[in-house]
Amino acid sequence: MALASGAECIIFDQDLSPSQQRNWEELSGMAVIDRQELIIRIFASRARTREAELQAELAELLYFLPRLTHKYVDLARQRGGRYGTRGEGETRLETDRRHIRQRINVLRKDIEAVRNMRKLQRKQREKQGIPVCALVGYTNAGKSSLHQALSGSDVLVEDKLFATLDPTARRVNRLMTNGERKTMVFIDTVGFIRRLPHNLVDAFRATLEEAAQADVLIHVLDAADPGIQNNNNAVLQVLEELGAGKIPRITALNKSDLLTETAIAALELSKIGVGTSVTAISAKKKEGLENLWILIEKTFKF
Repeated sequence: MALASGAECIIFDQDLSPSQQRNWEELSGMAVIDRQELIIRIFASRARTREAELQAELAELLYFLPRLTHKYVDLARQRGGRYGTRGEGETRLETDRRHIRQRINVLRKDIEAVRNMRKLQRKQREKQGIPVCALVGYTNAGKSSLHQALSGSDVLVEDKLFATLDPTARRVNRLMTNGERKTMVFIDTVGFIRRLPHNLVDAFRATLEEAAQADVLIHVLDAADPGIQNNNNAVLQVLEELGAGKIPRITALNKSDLLTETAIAALELSKIGVGTSVTAISAKKKEGLENLWILIEKTFKF
């Protein structure tokens, strides 16, 4: 079917073992990509900063390391003898494995340095008593648009998966309803996804920790997405894995301008908002933001 349709590769919406991937490539005569590799490739293509590049490279190396064996099977056959026997000195496979493991260790140390830097920044904010609100949600739900609307920042806003890889923090000084001015920090985080590969969870932990360390979470959901319930469950699962499941949370039903009032009311009463404050907004059109600000004030107890 792939050949008949003129496809250049086959993509599986599930994880394949190295041997399964190689068998499919031999059977089809074309490149075969599984879900994990596709997600990693998208992440790598979105990396713009040094931190994002480090995290994306680590995820790639962790994925490809166990797949090196199959890469050299044909090479070993050409040499004669059974694969895995030693030639003079180290085999090419062993050399590449050693280099990759060394690079992984370097990347992990560099990413650990990033984590330590973020810890220092968080401590500075804590000393100043500045509350932190992190925007979390499924990829492409509109977190960056909402971050821009709330903070007036110029963060990247694009209609694509994983447009934001690095957390962007912006201070906002706002006059509260009680007449006091309060300063808070809003952080835009990387988008979540169902069945997020563990390699990516590990590689991007330095980024995702911003959500785990926040005082309040704004969970942005695409209200117009038919899979909103599944997306909601996926985000909640990742938050639990990060230890952020008990942080006070506000649910913002974004893109509400694309739905009727009846549909929005049904969503607000559904299981999506259980245990949280729920409000409908349109970040793009800046609708419903005042109600969101009221919930933010109540949650922070200003």
